[in-house]
Amino acid sequence: MAAENAREQLGSTDAGVEDEVVEAFDRIVDQGAQRLHRTWREVLATGLAGGLEVGVGVLALLAVYAETGSHLLAGLAFSIGFIALLLARSELFTEGFLVPVTAVVAKRASVGQLAKLWSGTLVANLIGGWLVMWIVVLALPELGVTAIESATTFVDAPLDLQSMALAFLAGSSITLMTRMQQGAESEAGKIVAAVAGAFVLAGLVLFHSILDSLIIFAGIHAGGPFGYGDWIAWFWYTTLLNVAGGLLVVTLLRLVRSKDLLEQEREDVADGH
Repeated sequence: MAAENAREQLGSTDAGVEDEVVEAFDRIVDQGAQRLHRTWREVLATGLAGGLEVGVGVLALLAVYAETGSHLLAGLAFSIGFIALLLARSELFTEGFLVPVTAVVAKRASVGQLAKLWSGTLVANLIGGWLVMWIVVLALPELGVTAIESATTFVDAPLDLQSMALAFLAGSSITLMTRMQQGAESEAGKIVAAVAGAFVLAGLVLFHSILDSLIIFAGIHAGGPFGYGDWIAWFWYTTLLNVAGGLLVVTLLRLVRSKDLLEQEREDVADGH
């Protein structure tokens, strides 16, 4: 009886952490390895699909903001895009921090494969999103004014501490959303995490490299007083700080929390398991 009670206190695994942490870690490493071993064709296809799906979310965001003038309601509407990403198993660049990086640290994939995933997904997301925004402005020109107004928030933002903090917080927030989804046992729980992530990112108008690029693209398509040079001037630092926020906050803390599990995983790789 004493042995059984001790087993209950320690959990069902031999690892020195909670069973839930072990299960989530295993899911993260397995999923990350699968994503990192995709071919270029698969990376670009899933990234393109991700851009198209986020574009649908931006369409909902612009429509709700045009009707209500509320960023918070528009953020909830944008969750359509994150839910579509989740259920369609597509790829979004800023969702590639926690899961793939953990797989690389666990020696289940290489840094080169991570670079391929990041670069291919980023480019494909932007292409897919650009196409959707072009169609949206053609189909619903009345949303063009809203797109220009929203895009101006980003292209006119100075490179100061506030802008840097908004981009850093965006990277941290979406990586936290990814962590929540990995810890959820059901699809319903993952959808709740997607809605929460969209509310924080879009509802609070954080600087997100993909989401807000699509808004800027819509503004350009609608004839806004800015161009791709203005987008690049905003995009480069936003992307870098999204990566920093995702890696230095949620991912780093998660790696520290899973230190023993990572060491065991590396030993298994070295042993050919």
